[in-house]
Amino acid sequence: MTEGQEDCLFPRIREITDAFGARLRVSVEEHPSGALVVLERPDLGGQPRILLDGYGVDVLSGYIMSARLSVPHPLPDEHVDGTFTTRFELGLEPAATLLLAQSESTVLDIPAPFWDRLYAELCLVAAHARELGRRAEARVH
Repeated sequence: MTEGQEDCLFPRIREITDAFGARLRVSVEEHPSGALVVLERPDLGGQPRILLDGYGVDVLSGYIMSARLSVPHPLPDEHVDGTFTTRFELGLEPAATLLLAQSESTVLDIPAPFWDRLYAELCLVAAHARELGRRAEARVH
């Protein structure tokens, strides 16, 4: 891969849509530490952008699988500390939804119909994020 080709991979943006037109955008953006994964709901106003580093992506991936196995029963919240502190919560009413919060006032909701495709997408973006991190480290040395 040439140097010019390397740069065209990022940002990487994918949108997941459900049968009713709801959308979840998953993107990878370069960051001084390597890369960030950004989650957004462009179809809904007032929803935050959630920024996750590699640690947050790993926890979210595991939480998605745990939520799938837990529903219709509750699941304890998970917390990620650090620069991109995030709380992951499973809401059960009126329907199963993952709730991601990086502040007390704003929550990104991810309904269950998105979970399988989001999990698959997170597996892909985690690999891209690790590669960006490797490249960032190589530039430092």
